[in-house]
Amino acid sequence: MDPLQSHLLNLTRRRFIGESGLRVGGAALAGLLARDAFASAAPAKVHTAVPGFPHYTPKAKRIIYLHMNGAPSQLDLWDYKPQLKAHFDKDLPDSIRNGQRITTMTSGQARFPVAPSQFNFSQHGRSGRWVSELLPYTAQVVDELAVIKSVSTSAINHDPACTFVMTGSEIPGKPSIGSWLSYGLGSESDDLPSFVVLTPKSAGGQALFTRMWSSGFLPSRHTGVALRASGDPVLYIQNPPGVSASDRRTMLDALNAINAGTHQQLGDPETLTRTAQYEMAFRMQASVPELVDLSKETEATLDLYGSQVKEPGSFAHTALLARRMVERGVRVVQILHRGWDQHNNLPKDIARQCQQTDQACAGLILDLKSRGMLDDTLVVWGGEFGRTVYSQGTLTQTNYGRDHHPRCFTMWMAGAGIKGGISFGETDDFSYNVVKDPVHLNELNATILHLMGIDHRRFTFKFQGLDQRLTGVEERRVISELLS
Repeated sequence: MDPLQSHLLNLTRRRFIGESGLRVGGAALAGLLARDAFASAAPAKVHTAVPGFPHYTPKAKRIIYLHMNGAPSQLDLWDYKPQLKAHFDKDLPDSIRNGQRITTMTSGQARFPVAPSQFNFSQHGRSGRWVSELLPYTAQVVDELAVIKSVSTSAINHDPACTFVMTGSEIPGKPSIGSWLSYGLGSESDDLPSFVVLTPKSAGGQALFTRMWSSGFLPSRHTGVALRASGDPVLYIQNPPGVSASDRRTMLDALNAINAGTHQQLGDPETLTRTAQYEMAFRMQASVPELVDLSKETEATLDLYGSQVKEPGSFAHTALLARRMVERGVRVVQILHRGWDQHNNLPKDIARQCQQTDQACAGLILDLKSRGMLDDTLVVWGGEFGRTVYSQGTLTQTNYGRDHHPRCFTMWMAGAGIKGGISFGETDDFSYNVVKDPVHLNELNATILHLMGIDHRRFTFKFQGLDQRLTGVEERRVISELLS
């Protein structure tokens, strides 16, 4: 039986009253002893790894995950299909679609007219990678990237697709990849959370779901801490007027002693989580203001990220914060940028999104590299699915939209252990089906875990009678072709 439930069933009023007085005195004594011990002993690590982790020497010590929420169009950014111009406004061949399901947003259309990308592509870097004119800055660092064109998903709508890309399952309630890494590897920072989520301001777009950074069935202290885009990064973290730091420390010491006694009696792991979270909030009172203060960054560094870097809440600002966080020992930083769901007016809207993100993504790569951090920092960029080659709604020479497309989309990885300057996987002439080297999302997750020093097959957590894994129950391979 659950220890907490067993205790409640056996707790009588007489026993409660009889024990309460002893508990209060014992808690006070424990608090004094704990404070003395804290003063004389070296402080313990706040975010510790699971014993035996990592399984082997990792290539990556930390990860920055750039998620373009809403699904960027692979056809307009990375998957160059020049032959499509000859198919402008012609119906997508039935042999390409092959009866595959489509969303209700376009299933009622009388036609599926092919919409070639309006944007020019050119080759860049030693690799000669084809890159859209929408990404002039990312094009400059293309030799650092492994571009994966053959990612697919089984989800066709945003909520399950975002859940899938972040947790390895469409079923809500599973831990996110950031939570898995926080749980398994802990963090090198004692003053910041091991897993931080940043949500830059945007002009709108699909909602962000907390399950994308939830710890699911893992201990809740491994849930991503979401920092606000503007204003106080964390609400209510500062002491109220009249409460000093020493007052707060004294209160926490007493509270920690009470929680320790409660955990010893009941065995509820969430009691320890509360203790850890109170302690982290206390430490963040000092660490967060220093973290978000960019005054000591050089102008050369700020210029890498673009003119918006000094605007709190901009994508550029959050990208620089991500570098500052991993520099301070944070294990996982996740940036979720909304507004990529372009069912209509795509040329104008995707140009705006790229203008907000392109320079900062490239700047992050260059900044990490200049500090020697790209060698052990993994950077991942992508969305939850791709976009259709056919236009949603009216197609003209200057305007089109694209529906959801789970059959193929593009992601890229850079940094620790990644073979830069390569392209992996191929799609057909319409960027509709994968024709070479398909990549399942859980194979991508297995590869991320591998780079972080974890064997995904051995990384499990017992829940509801099953040894749960981020990569699911089916066999998934590490994509060795991406590794340096």
